[in-house]
This record gives sequence, C-alpha cells and structure tokens, in this order.
Amino acid sequence: MDFDEESGKIWMDGKIVDWKDAQIHVMSHVVHYGTCVFEGIRSYDLDGKPAVFRLEEHIKRLFNSAKIYKMSIPYTEEEVCEAIKEVIKINNYTGCYIRPIAFRGYKELGVSPFNCPVSLAIGAWEWGAYLGEEGLANGVNIGVSSWRKPAVSTFPNIAKAGANYMLSQLANMEAQDNGYDEALLLDVNGFVAEGSGENVFLIKDGIIYTPSLSSSLLEGITRDSVMKIAEDLG
Repeated sequence: MDFDEESGKIWMDGKIVDWKDAQIHVMSHVVHYGTCVFEGIRSYDLDGKPAVFRLEEHIKRLFNSAKIYKMSIPYTEEEVCEAIKEVIKINNYTGCYIRPIAFRGYKELGVSPFNCPVSLAIGAWEWGAYLGEEGLANGVNIGVSSWRKPAVSTFPNIAKAGANYMLSQLANMEAQDNGYDEALLLDVNGFVAEGSGENVFLIKDGIIYTPSLSSSLLEGITRDSVMKIAEDLG
C-alpha cells in the first residue's frame, strides 16, 4: 500500500480538503513526541454499498485512548462517526480502510503537551489484506521477536497510540530483516502477547486460545468479535 496517486479527500478539523493539502507544521508536538491516538477501521462492499465494521466500537476506543493520554478530542463520538461516513461517500468508496487520528498540534515544544491543541483528521483509501492476498491464501512465516512488550504498569498498551507503535516497528523490521513476514511479540514474562499489528489466536483440539489483556496487548475490536462468534458457535 502506498500513496502515489494522492487523489483522495481527507476530513481535517471539520473541513474536507484535498489529500495533498492535509498538512501540519513540522514543529507540531506529535512530530517530536508521537502524541497521537488513532484507529484502523474497515469498510466492506455489501451489495455495492459500504458497510463499516463496528464503527461505534472503534470510535469509542479512539476516545478511550485519548482519555488515557489526557487528550480532549474537540468533537463528539457521533460527530466523528458521521465524518467517517462523509469521507467514505466523498471518495466514492465501498470497501476501504479508514484512519481517524487525533494528535497534539502546533503551539510549543516540551514534554508536557497540555498547551498544544488537539486536532482530528480522517483519511480513507483502498487497502487489501494486511499481510497480502497471498498471505491470506497460503499463510505467513512468523518469527518470535527479540523485543518484548512492556509490563502493563509501565506503558498503557491498551491505548492505540502512535508512540506505542515504535515497538511494533522494531519487531516488524527485525522480522523482515530475518526473512519473516511478521513478528510475534512476547510479554515481559515470556508469554505470547500479540503480533506487531494484530491479535493472536491458537486453535488446539477444538479449543481457541488467545492471550489475556494482562499480557500487554491491544484490546482488539476484531479480537472481541472472534471471541463473541466463537462463543455463539459453542
């Protein structure tokens, strides 16, 4: 996935702008300290119409992540949901990937972010299977990363924050350097936690296993869906 065309529209602080015009200042707080929270949401083509997967749950998690990092998003959850629908419509998408991101903007620099304003942007683009169509069909090679997830008490892994993904980048780059498609991260105690960008399940003897939230992992919306479906199927 790349952005070579840059032909889409982005919602930015209440306005629809051209993709190339959605810019921030290089001295914005988020550029220097990673002060942002975001979501990764899928819309699927359902009989020629967009069907967004668990939109309200994703936006609730966005606001919960912002609350953990003491960021006050200047819109309501309902307004963000409507803005996402607007972005899908104006870009003429049915199936697409949606990225709402709230971030600390431009005013001053220093570790404390409180005086920097919070902005919100929403982009959408067509993006296939996360690990590629071939990986979806044939499986992928996964290597256990030498990097560990931090203990729950040292870092809020439950928040989907940009800064958290520096660890994911390290694990993913290490995996690719060693010839793997993706990384599997262990927690601070050496137990399986999650991938660099996905939750993990294991099926053995008809039982589905997945790490608990105490293993320093993100509380995935898809993870929750899999567990609910599995319970319904007995």
